[in-house]
Amino acid sequence: MMGISTGTLLLVALLAVHAVMAGELVVKAGESIQDAVSAAKSGDTILIEPGTYKETVYIDKNNISLRGVVVSGNWPTLEGEKIRNDAVLYSGSGITIENLKIVNYKGNGIMGQAGNNFVIRNNWIIDAGVYGIFPEFGKNGLIEHNVLSGIEDAAIYVGMCDNVDVLHNEVFDSVAGIEIENTRHSIVDGNYVHDNTGGILAFITPGLPIKTNYDVIIRNNFVVNNNHENFAIPGSIVSYVAKGTGITIMAADDVVVENNIITNNEYIGIGIAGLEFIAGVRSDPESEPNPDRVKILNNLMWGNGENALPEVKAAVQAMMPGERYVDIADISKGTGSCILEKDRYVSVGLDRYSTCKMTSTADTLTYTLPEPVEIREIAADEKGKAAYYGICAGCHAYSVKMIGPPTMAIQAMYQGRPEALAAYIAAPSKVREDYPEMPPQNYISEDVRLAVAQFMLQVEK
Repeated sequence: MMGISTGTLLLVALLAVHAVMAGELVVKAGESIQDAVSAAKSGDTILIEPGTYKETVYIDKNNISLRGVVVSGNWPTLEGEKIRNDAVLYSGSGITIENLKIVNYKGNGIMGQAGNNFVIRNNWIIDAGVYGIFPEFGKNGLIEHNVLSGIEDAAIYVGMCDNVDVLHNEVFDSVAGIEIENTRHSIVDGNYVHDNTGGILAFITPGLPIKTNYDVIIRNNFVVNNNHENFAIPGSIVSYVAKGTGITIMAADDVVVENNIITNNEYIGIGIAGLEFIAGVRSDPESEPNPDRVKILNNLMWGNGENALPEVKAAVQAMMPGERYVDIADISKGTGSCILEKDRYVSVGLDRYSTCKMTSTADTLTYTLPEPVEIREIAADEKGKAAYYGICAGCHAYSVKMIGPPTMAIQAMYQGRPEALAAYIAAPSKVREDYPEMPPQNYISEDVRLAVAQFMLQVEK
């Protein structure tokens, strides 16, 4: 177990022993966490004592902390029993979630739905469904010291966000370890990413409301033995991730890969590609498809790429007969990229790379902001759009198959029937074998369900 110090454990244990201060609510084994959330006021901390809690927790208030109390190795555990979809959903801003064990859910461990100023740390998430930790459409967040395994899409998935640090997590036995998707200003630092299908990915998914992915620093990570069989939903974006991928950059711009230890990933150590690499994905004219201005600085790499693409292996053999491994391959049409000490690596496709002028990102300590960003105030006539961005778009891109059908397919099925779509959102059923059953969104108010259905049926891209 990584990331939870003895001092932290003592602190939370003391909180359980001492009298509860004003602004703190205690949940004991056998009680409901959701009841405490319903009773909480902005600024309150909810302390959850060790026990097993069989529920979904939804936080639609601002400035709430959900903090587990770990005593003598006993954790508060949210148990999904493979019948519940989500463990914790939050749409409020200023949310902190820490010290929870989350197991056996079908949908998500912790999902943020357009909440800003979030902190998700010291959680232990096992076999929690599609995504382990998934902040979507949020600004100014920190994800640190979590341990995640057994996730069928991405253990940590930062989607359509700005200013997020992902620090000192351990992710393993999942399809993707850490994904930075359609996100700007993100740091992935000091993580142990091992035994996944793919380790760390920075990429653009076409058809999402946010069209760009740029300014990502991937540094000081251990990216090791990511050779797990891909068990993602067939046809989804992540199902195309090749077994044995260390770090993948696909269409993302201004990505820095620095000071990582990248070893024994059998497909490639660092792979750089454009959107054309995934032939089954429809392009988005508003998403520029090439990864531009990639910087590769001072990484330690060995034992990668033994089972690389045949054309990559052939190119290596032409240059270095008998060479078994490939550290880096760029098969994109990107421009403006650079590398330090190119001769340190066995590489393909780096002829157009210049020598980087910068040697380190050490001066950039964090991309989180010193002051909280404003809490989103959503006007009544914007509720449908906000719900689509913050909830629906993470699984329903406009024209691309993700976890759920593309928005275009939903429009074809429900055009002119927003009430029927709103009813399905509240109480879905499994309709198609090629998609998992959608989690019920009945925690969303009836008026917002109708508003998002109306917006979804008229959105054009």
